[in-house]
Amino acid sequence: MSSLKELLAETSAQGIKRIPTEAMEIMREAAAELDAQGVGDQSLRAGDMMPNVSMSDALGNNVNIADLYKDGPAIFTFYRGGWCPYCNLELQAYQQLLSDIQALGGTLVAISPEKPDNSLSTIEKNELQFPILTDSANSLAQALAIVFELPAKLQAVYSGFGMDLAALNDNSGWTLPIPATYVVAKGGKIILADVNRDYRERLEPTEALAALKSAAL
Repeated sequence: MSSLKELLAETSAQGIKRIPTEAMEIMREAAAELDAQGVGDQSLRAGDMMPNVSMSDALGNNVNIADLYKDGPAIFTFYRGGWCPYCNLELQAYQQLLSDIQALGGTLVAISPEKPDNSLSTIEKNELQFPILTDSANSLAQALAIVFELPAKLQAVYSGFGMDLAALNDNSGWTLPIPATYVVAKGGKIILADVNRDYRERLEPTEALAALKSAAL
């Protein structure tokens, strides 16, 4: 079985072949701008407390973040949206570990700024058995300091691909979280924080599972 890293690399190689050169150059410029801005450099890290925010699940039910780690550890993984192939691969990889996470008494939750209806579509498309929460206006992502706004040129590229993020997202406009995964111990202390400006790279889910296991012991 391929690792998530291998699957992401394969998807990236395919994208380079498929995406028009001009669009790819705009994406590279946007990535360089993210680096220059240092997005994520001041994000919460291991040892910090997870902010407490209320969100909606895919069915519109209100969920309090603090309730998810009240009785045991939890994994929170932020992704850009169901339109992102890298994100879907990551979600599928976590689904494969769901039984191991639950066996440790842990909770797995994915978070994106997409509207609940779009989250439900992502759940169905990827056959997920764990919840996706809608981070309206990127409230939790803002508190974690992992949010950025797509530059105008990149907004135009995405729109040209049929991805109107302002319409897909819930009060978030053209802002997104950079990919991030947090493992939180019972009570809310962050014990692992993986934040990466490069959307083509993600934490290997087995590493999140290992951190969860240490928290459960």
